Amino acid sequence: MPPTAIHTSAPSATPDLVNRSIAAKKDQEQKLLEEKLQHTVSPNHAEDIAFAQALHGRDLKKGLWAQLKSKNQDVYGVTSDTYFNMWGKDATTDSRANEEERASRYSQLVNSYYHLATDFFEYGWGKSFHFCRFYPGEEFHSAVKRHEHFLAIKTGIESGMKVLDVGCGVGGPARAISHLTGANIIGLNNNAYQLEKAKEYAIQEDLGDKLSFIKGDFMQIPFDQGAFDRVYAIEATCHAPSFEGVYAEIYRILKPGGKFGCYEWCMTDKYDAKNPKHKEIAHGIAIGNSLPDVRTVADSLDALKKVGFEVEMHVDLARMGDRVHWYYPLEGDLRQCQTFRDIFTTLVMTQVGRYATTNICRVLEKIGFAPKGTVQTQEVLEVAGDSVVAGGREDIFTPMFFFVAKKPM
Repeated sequence: MPPTAIHTSAPSATPDLVNRSIAAKKDQEQKLLEEKLQHTVSPNHAEDIAFAQALHGRDLKKGLWAQLKSKNQDVYGVTSDTYFNMWGKDATTDSRANEEERASRYSQLVNSYYHLATDFFEYGWGKSFHFCRFYPGEEFHSAVKRHEHFLAIKTGIESGMKVLDVGCGVGGPARAISHLTGANIIGLNNNAYQLEKAKEYAIQEDLGDKLSFIKGDFMQIPFDQGAFDRVYAIEATCHAPSFEGVYAEIYRILKPGGKFGCYEWCMTDKYDAKNPKHKEIAHGIAIGNSLPDVRTVADSLDALKKVGFEVEMHVDLARMGDRVHWYYPLEGDLRQCQTFRDIFTTLVMTQVGRYATTNICRVLEKIGFAPKGTVQTQEVLEVAGDSVVAGGREDIFTPMFFFVAKKPM
């Protein structure tokens, strides 16, 4: 029921009528919030949802500049401060206390990051927030989908299965995998803003009956033991405060014989934590991508075995000797573009493209069109890109350590 209309010129506009109208409006807003909560597992998430609405507005906007204009500047400032205050300026000033705070407040850390970064990711990369391998001549978005399909096939995802996507982002991989396999997929995400986007995009691709999305913490997955046939995670569990904790939750909610497929962010065996250059690269990767800490391939495998998984296969797909490097779009080298369409993706990453984006953000922030903190977000994403490329060139970092692990019968 809409609130009663108020005509201040009419004699009937008494204080009592005004008060009733205000109360009715509040009731309507509460009902809208309750509708949002139908996609959560606990009213405890209501505060996060209300925060996301206060920051981004109720309606999803199209395009980076429209999205930035719609932000609540005060709330954006709080979000920016929350994130950046958990970090040292560089590897030498990032203390053990900072690391412990990020681990204990991982949910706030990651939520704040994606409130700041999601619009930039969609603008510069697309709706699947992950890396992939490239074959010569292969178009960027086709390669992204192939990477998702590879995981689905190797993990054995099939039609009729109940599947969980842990850390689903805005749902790009879930849509691609559901189209491929016909599986019913639930996307788990702790960021309310991304969830609203994921739901909208699923409807646009006629997948409303196959995909659903729920707000939840992957360290406390809100499902019963043995609820899923398959679980997958694409560059998401790196945000957890520990591999062992998140893997244990995934193990719990898998059926006996169920499988977990994952692309994990890891430092390789060439990473030397005592090497200042390596540490600086790792710090840039962490602060630019909201990782509480950096961990190794060995850490991932050890954690899987500790919680009870049988590791069926594992391989670092970044070390397959590909002529076209997985990080090439971030290098901003137009000569490496595989197709004409890729020029538009790579152009944003060139020095000219980055300079233009940063300075447009600077001007928009100065005139109040974009919230304060926009430039800082753009700059830290540039640090992220540079550090990921450096990690790839040095062979000390991989975003695609792939494994399939099975829960024993």
